[in-house]
Amino acid sequence: MSSKEVYLTESGLEEKKKELEYLKMEKRPQVIEALKEARALGDLSENAEYDAARNEQAEVEGRIKELEVMLENAVIVSKESNGCVSIGSTVTIEYDVDDTEEYTIVGSTEADPFENKISNVSPLAQAILGHRAGETVTVASPDGEYEVKIKEVK
Repeated sequence: MSSKEVYLTESGLEEKKKELEYLKMEKRPQVIEALKEARALGDLSENAEYDAARNEQAEVEGRIKELEVMLENAVIVSKESNGCVSIGSTVTIEYDVDDTEEYTIVGSTEADPFENKISNVSPLAQAILGHRAGETVTVASPDGEYEVKIKEVK
C-alpha cells in the first residue's frame, strides 16, 4: 500500500484500530505459539504444520503493516452539513420513478456493497460528490452513461 491519504469515517477508523489491536494482542501470539508447537514436531523440511504456521504468520504480519500504514495516512472525514454530497454522506438516489437506493459514501478501504457503502472513487460517487438534493447527474460507467436523481442527502 502506498503512503497516500486514506479516507476513513470515525466508525471506520475505530474498526481499523480494533482489528489492529486484535491482530497484535491476540492473533500474533496465537501464531507464535503454533510455530513453537510445529517446531517441536521435528524435521521442519517436511512439516506441514510448520509451513502452515509460517504462512499464517506472514499473512498476519502483512495485515498488521497494512493497517499501520493505513492509520498513519488516515484522513478522518465527517459529513458536512452544507447539503452537498461528500464523503460520509448518506444519499438517496432515484434511478427510475419506482427505483431508489440509499448509499453511504465512504473511503475505498471501508466500501462494502452489501451494506450499501460505496467508495468515493466509484463512478456513482464520483458523479454525485459535490451535488445537492434535487439535482440530476450523469454517471459514466463501464456499461455506458446513465442518469440518477439525488433525492436526499443526510
